[in-house]
Amino acid sequence: MDYRTEKDTLGEINVPADKWWGAQTQRSTENFRIGEETMPREITYAFSVLKEACAAANVRLENMDEEKGTMIQRVCREIRENDHEEHFPLVVWQTGSGTQSNMNMNEVAAYRSNQHFEAEGLDTRIHPNDDVNRSQSSNDTYPTAMHIAALKAVHEQLLPSLASLRETLEQKAEQFNDVIKIGRTHLQDATPLTLGQEISGWAFMLQKSEEMIKQSAEQLRNLAIGGTAVGTGINAHPDFGKLTAEEISRITGMTFHSSPNKFHALTSHDEIVYAHGALKGLAADLMKIANDVRWLSSGPRSGIGEITIPANEPGSSIMPGKVNPTQSEALTMVSVQVMGNDTAVGVAASQGNFELNVFKPVIAYNFLQSVRLLTDAMHSFNERCAKGIEVNEEIIEKHVKNSLMLVTALNPHIGYEKAAVIAKTAFQNNSTLKETAVELGYLTEEQFDEYIDLEKMVRPKA
Repeated sequence: MDYRTEKDTLGEINVPADKWWGAQTQRSTENFRIGEETMPREITYAFSVLKEACAAANVRLENMDEEKGTMIQRVCREIRENDHEEHFPLVVWQTGSGTQSNMNMNEVAAYRSNQHFEAEGLDTRIHPNDDVNRSQSSNDTYPTAMHIAALKAVHEQLLPSLASLRETLEQKAEQFNDVIKIGRTHLQDATPLTLGQEISGWAFMLQKSEEMIKQSAEQLRNLAIGGTAVGTGINAHPDFGKLTAEEISRITGMTFHSSPNKFHALTSHDEIVYAHGALKGLAADLMKIANDVRWLSSGPRSGIGEITIPANEPGSSIMPGKVNPTQSEALTMVSVQVMGNDTAVGVAASQGNFELNVFKPVIAYNFLQSVRLLTDAMHSFNERCAKGIEVNEEIIEKHVKNSLMLVTALNPHIGYEKAAVIAKTAFQNNSTLKETAVELGYLTEEQFDEYIDLEKMVRPKA
């Protein structure tokens, strides 16, 4: 491999000749050979937005030569459009402020800018610290990139996937609105409801999660940029944060604001904790929905079996013909991972010491992983399971007719205690509620048929 020599304040170091990064990025690749988790691409994208915005703000403030500012902006757009993933090699497990990832972007932007200047025959040169990082510190740029990446991921990835699954469940709720089935509480038989009503509960869970995620994500619009090293804004114009937020809003098409208190923005990440809490709420709902689906589709002959789901692949390497609820299993595993991520995010955010929290990369990594996993899992579950849910009317009718909890409808007519005697006696004698009620002399057949009206039980009227 060919190398070139780069230098920083610690001295010279060899860098692969075909890579655009510089000395500090190279040192990070050698000093932090920990794990396989690389800095999320969403963070790299957000940094390119941020550096473009910072250059534009510096030009507006006449704090940077326009030629340099224009070139930095051009290169940042090039990075976003062409990804250039090979020039951003750093792992999550690095400095807790994300300094090396900030410098990775600074070095790549400077190197690429200088290549363009050379190709155009210009003597202008851009320095990663003095130019690309002008008016900034890693301490305010990394949390700013975190918020840009997080808000973008929520709105462009998660919410569309969530809305699609919710819409499918709403359609299923309407489709099965008149299919009366037995309800279950404590995993025991309960009074009846319709399958549509049951599924409407799932759909409303997602509607509420959608609302809570949107509301919590609003907090991510506040940016730390302008705080520089400790929140005072040293080496930055007083309007730099405000103008940079305006430029970020212009570039992304999403509204961002400069945080009113930069001391908070550098050391506290309660906004991401809050937003991830809404993701955990969604994970909890998805766990419930996925579990209900696999319980209701269990069988096919020895389980509940009230619904059927698509058979996507063979379910066993030894049992021929077996089909498993694999989409439910994948969704529940993702839910568990998101719940674990929430713990990591919360603990990491609690570690702000004095003017800085130094757990930023792990917070960003876990938040973005949660968004990505939830997005993909909901899409997969929707396309390969939810849309294919069908009703097994024969099994549903059998369960309803055999249920002892229909006796609940008799309470207003003969009282709770007599109704309980009917249910217990029917269970002991393996007889029907109707047969038992008549034998005990509590009701006539005509009265029983009048009171045990399934339509009235699932849609009671005053």
